[in-house]
Amino acid sequence: MINGEQRRLLHQYLLLDLAVKSLQHDLTVAEHFKMKRVFLPAMDALLKQLHNDYFQLKRQLAQQKIRLVGWHRIDDYFSDVQVATAGNDEVLRYANQALKTQVEELINKHLHNA
Repeated sequence: MINGEQRRLLHQYLLLDLAVKSLQHDLTVAEHFKMKRVFLPAMDALLKQLHNDYFQLKRQLAQQKIRLVGWHRIDDYFSDVQVATAGNDEVLRYANQALKTQVEELINKHLHNA
């Protein structure tokens, strides 16, 4: 069973995972920008920072024997996240739009703190 603090860490980990994947995708698109020399270094620095936070959180969760098994998209609105813990597996349901909004807020927060 996942307690409140572990669930908060797991949620943050999921947001970082989505942010890293989104930025990696956007980075390939940004390579075709006319002003790519302006945008690519900033995006790359942000990606490195998010990647670092992601791996730190992954290590923290691994110490507590919690790992993400997989994402399963239910429909356009919801996804299930399967999580393995020391005791048992759990499935957490997330609203896709809420995750997208939270990932955007996370990226904005990192941009403004840089």
